[in-house]
Amino acid sequence: MITVCPLEDLPPGESVRVTEGVPVPVAVFNADGTLYAIDDTCTHQDASLSDGFLEGCFVECPLHEAFFDLRTGRPTCPPARKPVRTHEVSVADGHVMLHVTVREPA
Repeated sequence: MITVCPLEDLPPGESVRVTEGVPVPVAVFNADGTLYAIDDTCTHQDASLSDGFLEGCFVECPLHEAFFDLRTGRPTCPPARKPVRTHEVSVADGHVMLHVTVREPA
């Protein structure tokens, strides 16, 4: 597990990019109080999803407007066609904790 940040530093509607202790960057989102984590790089082109626009449990890539479902990692529209990996995230002692997985995308 990786400590991401204190929960108070990740308010609803915000995201944080994790680069230390992970094989690839991971984006952690607070979507209306529910935490999600996905690989940070859009599968269409190299763009940081943590810089994207959060709408409910979806994030819009800031580069070409592909939407990804934070629950599954699957894109919902072109130009992205491949999903990103999802990761488990939890809160322990007031800190956001990232459980890095190595499984394939859904």
